[in-house]
Amino acid sequence: MKTYSAKPSEVEANWHLIDAEGVTLGRLASLVAIKLRGKHKVTFTPHIDCGDHVVIINAEKVVLTGKKRTDKKFFWHTGYPGGIKERTMEHLLEGNHPERVVKKAVERMMPKGPLGRQQFSKLRVYPGAEHPHQAQEPQVIDMGKLNEKNTRHAG
Repeated sequence: MKTYSAKPSEVEANWHLIDAEGVTLGRLASLVAIKLRGKHKVTFTPHIDCGDHVVIINAEKVVLTGKKRTDKKFFWHTGYPGGIKERTMEHLLEGNHPERVVKKAVERMMPKGPLGRQQFSKLRVYPGAEHPHQAQEPQVIDMGKLNEKNTRHAG
């Protein structure tokens, strides 16, 4: 029996819609990374982009467990003496671009390199409930039905 290897012309990309309201960030990011890579398909081939397109709505309503919302800090340095800066996760989620938190979580779970960047480009994240991808007829994925831990409340 030969090992199956998909060809780029044989790959069919589907569209998925995920509502991030009340969903735990890490669990959302890991599911999305699997869908973007195509590891959920039987025809998965590591060196071919077999992944699907994923649309995430309500990214600003994502849940972080424990005290991560207030205690998790992101640091960067401006390059000047004494130029270390920090922001909390709460500041990022309540800022102008809360969707960047979800995008960064997914990006860090994707492979690094040209193929990973190509697969990551199939992700679309929107802070509110509106999105312009109705014409693609995305399949709705209910994270709460997949596992009860996906939608537990912050506490």
